Amino acid sequence: MIIEMLEDGGSTEIQRNELAQKIGCVPSQINYVISSRFTPEHGYIVESRRGGGGYIRITRANFDVDTFKMHVVNSIGQQIDDSTCKAYVRNFYDRDLIDEKTAKLILAAVVGNAYKDIPKNYADTIRASIFKQILLNTL
Repeated sequence: MIIEMLEDGGSTEIQRNELAQKIGCVPSQINYVISSRFTPEHGYIVESRRGGGGYIRITRANFDVDTFKMHVVNSIGQQIDDSTCKAYVRNFYDRDLIDEKTAKLILAAVVGNAYKDIPKNYADTIRASIFKQILLNTL
């Protein structure tokens, strides 16, 4: 429903209580959906204002490939896990910034069995470094 609201102009303002009533859930479930599915990794910018006239504004970030690539590189930090890598790659693919073959190649390098024998904290650090290098040198 929120994605449909975004399709009109790439941005929407939601009043949490109003939306919760409309779809028959509690407001905290709206928070959960927004915080888990509308993240920078998924290509969204979320702003909120609390209070009587409060709202949550969700905007689909529209970056050119270089800006988006640098946004991703800067947001990765020192470590990144499998699921976050997958979300970033999916976002690049969904925005037609990479083709399917390139997406599969990147995923082969940064997720799954390639890191199975490495302790998680080291694997996430190595994965972050490799993912950044792929982004900086190939896209």
